[in-house]
Order: sequence, then structure tokens, then C-alpha cells
Amino acid sequence: MAQKLRRLNIASVGDLFFLLPHRYLDRRKRSNIAEVPPGKDQSVIGTVMAAGIGFLGARQKRVYEVVVEDDTGLLTAIWFHFHLPYMQKVFHVGDKILLAGEITIFGRKKQIVHPDVEKIVDEQSLKEVSGRILPVYPLTEGLYQKTLRKIIRNAWEKYGEMILHRREELKQIHFPPQDADVDSYNNFRSPAHQTLIYDEFFLLELGLALKRRNTILEEGIIIPTNFEFHKKFLNTLPFSLTHNQETVLEEIFQDLKNKQPMHRLLQGDVGSGKTVVAACGLGQAVASGAQGCLMVPTEILAGQHFQTLKRMFDPLKIPVALLTSDIKGKEREKIYQGLQSGEIPIVVGTHAILEEGVQFSKLGFVVIDEQHRFGVLQKQLLQKKGPKPNVLIMTATPIPRTLAMTLYGDLDVSTLREKPVGRKPIITKLYSERGREKLYQGMKIELKKEHQIYVVYPLIEESEKVDLKDATQMFEEIKNVFPEYSVALLHGRLPSEKKEAVMKEFQDQKIQILVATMVVEVGLDIPKATVMVIEHAERFGLSQLHQLRGRVGRSEKQSYCVLMMDWKRSEEAEKRLQVMVESNDGFRIAEEDLNIRGPGEFIGTRQSGLPEFRVANLARDLDILQKARDEAFALVEKDPDFTRPEHIPLKALLEERWKGKLGLAGVA
Repeated sequence: MAQKLRRLNIASVGDLFFLLPHRYLDRRKRSNIAEVPPGKDQSVIGTVMAAGIGFLGARQKRVYEVVVEDDTGLLTAIWFHFHLPYMQKVFHVGDKILLAGEITIFGRKKQIVHPDVEKIVDEQSLKEVSGRILPVYPLTEGLYQKTLRKIIRNAWEKYGEMILHRREELKQIHFPPQDADVDSYNNFRSPAHQTLIYDEFFLLELGLALKRRNTILEEGIIIPTNFEFHKKFLNTLPFSLTHNQETVLEEIFQDLKNKQPMHRLLQGDVGSGKTVVAACGLGQAVASGAQGCLMVPTEILAGQHFQTLKRMFDPLKIPVALLTSDIKGKEREKIYQGLQSGEIPIVVGTHAILEEGVQFSKLGFVVIDEQHRFGVLQKQLLQKKGPKPNVLIMTATPIPRTLAMTLYGDLDVSTLREKPVGRKPIITKLYSERGREKLYQGMKIELKKEHQIYVVYPLIEESEKVDLKDATQMFEEIKNVFPEYSVALLHGRLPSEKKEAVMKEFQDQKIQILVATMVVEVGLDIPKATVMVIEHAERFGLSQLHQLRGRVGRSEKQSYCVLMMDWKRSEEAEKRLQVMVESNDGFRIAEEDLNIRGPGEFIGTRQSGLPEFRVANLARDLDILQKARDEAFALVEKDPDFTRPEHIPLKALLEERWKGKLGLAGVA
């Protein structure tokens, strides 16, 4: 049982009490069969008269039927999807059972389709399943509602009194009072739910407020704005900055002049020009006698950023070094020495920058690209490479403002929305399998123009459960359809050297069509790639689709994104994908995605280094979040060390909630 519970992340009684029901069944009203009205959420109790396979309608559809009787009449329960051995084990003639669900009239008979079933063996089991509101918990294989309810009730009777914080609220959530409003419970809007949601947000925001205060109290490297250098730097660029880029740079330059080190998040849609903004900041650091570094998650991105920065800084005779795990021996030693002496003012690299051997002379400006790919500890290690350097975190995953405020409450947020001049919006089309011939014709036209193409799949190999064309099989088909072009396959199971080699060949235009799973790098710049085909687009989240679409349209050439959709899926999926056809705005798409998928999948709190939510939901509970945020920040402003008697218990709660992730003085 412990193993089963561990699959639900339950390792203690405390975890058990925080396994909250995801819905509730109203079993307070019970009717006899003759009087029960048609409608949802009805329940009846009766004795099994017959059970077995039946056949329905003209097409003789195979169903499982159970006929139940009480003193007033008969009711038929029907299952269209069933596992026969299981049904035969559950239903026996003469058993007393409770059936709950939607009652309908079929012909003249009352029936209930796919009901919830509870067996009644004695008065105690009758009490447990009827006459009250029943919680429905998340389950795992081999664990049933009845068992879990019993475990939670026993645990509560033994240990409930030991809960010091929010005991009453937890009790109401697991054992709702008789007069509770079931709708408010099912919508997480009961007073008990609201209080627990507020608590979660409040402790999250309290931690972020403390982190922010610690940042404000720190003294970092001051980088005064050198306008003469900035002008010189801009003159070397083959383009002008957008108005949006200039505004963001003003915010960054303002931060750099302060005593406190900068902690800023720069979020910008794909292709909005974040790298140039980062380069301007790095240039200011060098002009003031400090060093700068840019850390990225993969070697191929590091190489690409290195080339970009080298082109920008070469005319100003400012050396830029590249440090990845590939660079070894004397060359590596030379970079280590150059960073330590200050002869190398700017370094671009991967996790290799974090190694012990890397010492800077005066690290003043740190840029972390695609920060969600790095853990919290890695970021902290990098910040320790200098006396509190200024930090700019960049992300190409647009995050709705409210969410950014929550996740990065200890950061200031800058946003780039404009695209550089000359970039055309990507034309997005939705195709079904019937349009494949038309798709191949369009691909041929682009290939004749010497352009390149991505074809992306949601998985590598065929699975019995999902009827999908897999990437390997389609790779063969595409080779047959385009025999005169070079086609390569890229997927997650390839060794990393092989992946790097394939991407490098695509970058060098030795490969014209790249068939890939989701390993296509964010930020990879292939100006000649003008077509992105996404197979089974309905299986991707909108933000993923938008990221993939951003791999094309990276030059002045017109680019296209074709979403191949299985029309057998749902109207819902088509409606969702229509957002991609209508909009190129990553922020609008992010909002839609957040509403559809919820924040857990959207950001992956595990990677963000934030405590995970047990009750709160960022999409659903934004109103409570805003209130909790305001009050948490106000409290830290008034009593930052929690010295007031009423605030002392918050220390322990904070530490338990953040599990040492705050690294704060002042919090035990």
C-alpha cells in the first residue's frame, strides 16, 4: 500500500491530508426507483436481479447490463465499455448496491449509463456511501476510492488533532458538512478551499518578497551608462533597434547604475531581438572595466551565440571566447587564464562555465538564456562567480504577465513584443491527411528556391495505444517523395554528438529536410528554413507549437507553418489550433495555452525551483493570487525579520513550504 501511495507522492500522513479531492459526489438525496426523476447526480439503492451481456438497438451493440430492483420498481444500469472478468467479479445476483449518476428514460424504462457503484454489505457501509457528500480522490493502479477514503478517515481520527495549521479547513475538504454547497466544492470555491489556496499563494509570494528584499540589500557591481560606447556599438550593427528594444535597454541601463545588482527577466517572442539587447548590456559591462558572460543550455546554441556576438564585438576589438565541454587541453587552459586575468572580457558557454576552474577577474554582467532549462542551483553557482553580478535572464517562452509576476516575483520583468523590421508574419495553415499531396507540392516549390524544411513529430516509434505515423516511418516516406534532396532524422534517443552533427549539417545547408521529434532547439537560427510541418499538431500544446513555428521566419523570406491534424480528433482540438492560424502573437497564444492546459504543464514548477501547488491553480485563482501577493509584499516591507509575535509562526511555515530553496538569512 505504501508503494501505491508513493506513486501519488504520499510518503507521510501530512502528504495524505494534502491529497485533496478533485471532485465531490452529492449522495445526500436518495430516492426509491419509482420516484427518482430523470437528471444528473441521482442515486438509488437496490438489489441485483440479473447481470450479464446484452445487445442494444438494430446494430446489436454489445453492452453489459445490470437490472436492479427495490420495493417500488426496476432500473437498468448499462456499460458500453467494460472488462468482462471485472464485471463478473463485481456483480452477483442478490447483492445490495448503490448506483449514482444520470438517470434517463429509454423507451418506458429508467436506465443509468456508466454509473458509480458502491456495494452495501452492512449498515456501516450504507452510512459511508449515502446520505452525505463523498470526496473523489486522484487514484493510482490498484488503489480504489473506498480504500483511500478509509485510509484518510483512519489517519484523520488518529492524527487530525496534531495539525496545527488550517485543521478546520482540511477537515471540511475531506469531510464536507451536511449543509455544504456541492457546486462551490466542485469549483474550488468553498470557504475552506479559498483559505487553503490563499495560504499557498501567500507563502509562495512571501518567499519571493524575501528573495527580492535580500537582492535589494545586496551590493553589486555598478555599471554606469557609457553613452559614447553605446553609440559606437550601435553604429557597427547592420540594422536599427526597434522602439521596444530601446525602451527595454533604458530599463536595463537604469538597473546597472544602481548599487543593488540587477535581477531582470527579459521575455520576448521568438525573433524579437533579445540577443542584441543582451549584447548592449555586455558591451556596457566591458566599457566599465567589468566582464560579461552568456550561458546557454546546449553546445549548438552556444556556438551560434558566440558567432553572433563575435560579429558584433570584432569591429570594436573586444575579444569573445567560447567555452563548452568540447574545448579541451591548451585551448581550455588559455580561456581559463584569460578570464582570470581579465584579458577575455566576454565568454559564451554552456554548463562548462560553472566548473570550478572558471574564475573571473571581475564578472559584472551575467546573461542566462532559456533559463527554464537550468536548475536553481546552477543559476546560484553562476552568480557566485563574481561579487553579486547583475543578472539578465532571457526566455523565448512568452509568459502571461500575471504568471511572470508569480514565477519571477523576485525579478523585474521586461517584455519585447515588436519584431525586427523586414520580418514577414509566418503564414500558418491547418491541413488534414487529404491535403498531404498539396503539402508535398508546396514543399517542392520551397526546395527549388534552395530553402530548407522541418518536419516535426510528437513521438519516435509506433505505440500500440496511439494510432500515429511515427517519425522513423515518415522519414522513409519523405526520402522516397524527395529523392533528389538530402533528408535527415533527428530524435531524442540519438547520442548527443550525433544530434549536434545533424543540426550542424542542417545549419550548413548540407541537409534540406530535417525530420525531427521535439528536440529541435529553441533559439536555433537557420535563416534558409522557411517551412515548418507539424504532424499530429493536435497532440502538442499551443506554446510548443508556437515555439516550433518560431524555428522558421528568421529572415526576410516568406515562411510557412503547416499544422497537420487528424480530423477524427475533436472540435475542441480544431478550435484550439485555429488560434495558431489566426495569431502570430506568442503572448495571446500563451494566455490561451494557460487557460487550456493549466499552469502545471505550462511551466513545470519542478524545473522553476518553486514550491509545487497542491490546491491553487494559477489560471483559475488569479484573483486570490493578486491579493496574496499584495499582502505578502506589504508584510515583508513592514516586518522583514518576522519579529512581531503574530509573524513568528510564519518562519516555520515558510521553511517547510520552500524546503531550503530560499537560501535566506533571517529565515531558519
